[in-house]
Order: sequence, then C-alpha cells, then structure tokens
Amino acid sequence: MSITTLDLTIEPGKIIALHLNYASRIAQRGRTPSHPSFFLKPATSLAFTGGTVERPAGTELLAFEGEIALIIGTHVRRATPEQGWAAVSGVTAANDLGVYDLRYVDKGSNLRSKGGDGFTPIGPNVIAASDVDPAKLRLRTWVNGALVQDDTTENLAFGFGTLVADLSQLMTLEPGDIILTGTPAGSSVIVPGDVVEVEVDAPTAPGSPSTGRLTTTVVQGTIPLPEFSAGPKIDNLQREEAWGSREAAGLPAEVSILTEDLKARINSVATATLSSLLRKRGFNNVSIDGLTSTQPGARMVGLARTLRYVPFREDLFEKFGGGYNAQKRLFDSLQPDDVVVMDARGETGSGTLGDILALRARSLGAAGIVTDGGVRDLAVVTDIGIPTYHSGGHPAVLGRKHVPWDVDITIACGGASVQPGDIIIGDSDGVLVVPPSLIHDLVAEAIVQEREEEFIAEMVANGGRVEELFPMNKDWRAKYVQWLADQS
Repeated sequence: MSITTLDLTIEPGKIIALHLNYASRIAQRGRTPSHPSFFLKPATSLAFTGGTVERPAGTELLAFEGEIALIIGTHVRRATPEQGWAAVSGVTAANDLGVYDLRYVDKGSNLRSKGGDGFTPIGPNVIAASDVDPAKLRLRTWVNGALVQDDTTENLAFGFGTLVADLSQLMTLEPGDIILTGTPAGSSVIVPGDVVEVEVDAPTAPGSPSTGRLTTTVVQGTIPLPEFSAGPKIDNLQREEAWGSREAAGLPAEVSILTEDLKARINSVATATLSSLLRKRGFNNVSIDGLTSTQPGARMVGLARTLRYVPFREDLFEKFGGGYNAQKRLFDSLQPDDVVVMDARGETGSGTLGDILALRARSLGAAGIVTDGGVRDLAVVTDIGIPTYHSGGHPAVLGRKHVPWDVDITIACGGASVQPGDIIIGDSDGVLVVPPSLIHDLVAEAIVQEREEEFIAEMVANGGRVEELFPMNKDWRAKYVQWLADQS
C-alpha cells in the first residue's frame, strides 16, 4: 500500500472537471449525459491540503462538491479506457467549489463561477492508483461535522479510465494534470464559518488506504466586484440547483394549477368550444395560428414555458448562441406538464429545434412544443411522439436565422401573446392560449355548452330545425331539461 503526502510543488498544466457522473447526482439533476462533459479550471484555483476559501462579496450561493481527483502520471494520447486508468498515478480528495451567482456570465464554461482562487482544494494525501480498484473507491463529505455525501464509484456513468481516454483523444494529458471526476448528490450551499471536509478511501482494499480529510473553512469576502465586472445574479432555479432542492433552498413547493382532475375536464371539451367562449368574454387573439402538428390526433394541455429568439446577427450569436445557451437551459429545466412555446417571429427559414431537444422534452415529461418557426429532423421529431406544433420542416440549423435570447418572458407566437404559466391547449383544430385566471369557469361553461350541442346534434339528426334549435327556443329548452334528466 502506498500513501504519499501531496506534493505541494505540483504545477498541473490542466485542471479538468466533469459535470455529471454519479447516478445519485444525475437523478437529482434530471439530466442523463450520453457522453462525458467537461470544463476547465485554472491552476490558480488550487489550494493544497485545504485552508480557507473566500465567498465573494455580494454573493449568496457558494456551494461545495466533494470529488475524487485523478492525478495523471505520464504523457497519454489517444488511449483506450484500459490505458487511461494505467496513466493515473494517484487519487486524492478534492472540493470543486463554485458560486452559482456567477454561472450566468460564461454560458456554461464555469470559468468565473468555479475558477476563483482557492476554489479547487485537493489533498491532503495521495493514494497510489496501482493499489486500488477504481470501481471500489468511497467518497464522503462532511459539513460542520455532519455527513452530507456518502457514495462509491461502483455505479458511475463514466469510469475513470474512460474519462482519461476520452480526454486524450483530442489533447495530450501530461504528468501532474488533474481530473475532477464529478460529485454525488448532497452538494449544497455553504456560508462563512462553515467547515467542509472531504475524504476518499478504499475500504475494501488491503490496508483500507485513505487520503485523510481535506478541510476547508469558508470566510466572507469584503471587496465587491467593480462595475466593469459582471456582478452576482440569481433566481429561484439557481437557488434550487445550488441547495440541491426547493425544500433545502427554503422555496415553497410548486403547486401546479393543472391538477389531474382539471386536465381531464379540459380534455373533455374541444378547443373550438373553448375558443368560442373566450371570444364571448372578449378574447379574440388567443389562438396561435398557422401551425401544423406532428401528432394531429393527440391532445396537448400544459403550462407555457416561453423562449424568445432574436434575428441572427454574427456578434450576438457568437456571444449568446453557443455553449449552454437560453434554448438549452430552458429544455434542461422542463417539468411535467410544461409546454415550450417559441417566439421565432414566424421565420420558417431554419429549424428552431430538432430531435435531441424533442427527446429531452419528452424524457422530462413535457406536454408539448409550439413554435411559429421551422423544425429540423421533422420525421424523427414526429416519431418521438411529443406533440409539436410548427410552421414546417427545414434542414438548416438554428444559427442560420436565430439567436436564442431569453426564457420565461412574455412573447409573441403565431399572432398571440403568451406569458409563462398560461394554459396551452392544442388539438387538431389548433392551439389556444388561456389565461390561468379564466380556466376553471371557462371549462365549466364549455362542458355545459358541449352537452347542449350534443342534444342539438341529436335533435337535428332526427329532423329538428336548426332555426329553432341553434340557439334553442323556449320549447326546445324545456325538452333539453327533460333530456338531461333522462340521461342521468
């Protein structure tokens, strides 16, 4: 068994961190990666054997992530997964600290949010990779003495050898490079005065080798970011992700207006009926016009999640079109019963989504997608099965005509204004936008109206005059009351 003290003179050329790997964290995030996804951290973020870390002034959401760090021991290029693990000289404990308040700035690169000085403490000891099975390591994290993370490497999405091999396909890994291999569930927010300890061990290996506890104490920063630097910005989604859950973040549980009973009542009436009753109430511009459905026989009912595109401009697309852009953030945050509604300005000369995003929406339980633009991979999107209303197929990518710009704001789609949380209802007749405050009374009246229309249709089929039945005169109204009594 070989355990050595971390070499404090180490100068890694690269610190590479993984977004998602542990099954518990993947389940918590609701995103299952098909391949490893990495980001870089600067060498100046290293803090050997722990110490203190500063929560930047003005920020709220500094979070810890206990991780296992791999230390590369040799030059490696285009390795296989077996060769990848052989290139690791040792493993140690790490804490991938990050400030969620700054995540929005760098579009998913995490440079500012996770690149601060001291944001990558590692140590204190290194376990020789040759002494352990990479699938039988244990990772534990304590905050103020309470165990908050306790997981093993038995069920990782991507084994350590695969991570090294994947990275080595396009870049040479060099001795001293560090790979952070992901964090399990349990990561959360820490505040000044909190003490975080991370330990990696191999409890089933001879001698049960351990890195010892990597200890980091949080202190409060006092120097605010200047005006020329992007300042902190957070919302409830960032709070929920930083803390790990809405409950942990102190946020109220989300209660959807769309109960199962309400959805069943909405689905019992036609959009045509609802449209006529909306017009009766003075709402004449609540249909999203000119669209075709991939599932014309399917019913769609859900709550609007909005996405706005602006016209393509080279400099704007360079800044806002790539990376973890507004479009990707929206699709990754979908909940059951959400309907994505896109403002593409009626521009049909490119796709506004394709098969991957449709698949993501379906996997998260979204109720449908509505865009007044085009759809790529239209045949595949149709086969995926999520109702998608669109202005036609188009093979071009998003960047030909659009820049993803903003989410969850009031938008225009197919001639209708749509706000986040509006009720979106679609069937073979089209798509309606219903203000939530109207939905209960509207559906109740629609059920009554369709019952009347059922009676009228039956009477007309039996020879009744439309002039007398539509609307019903006094005599037919009395017959209708009796018909209702006979039906009960």
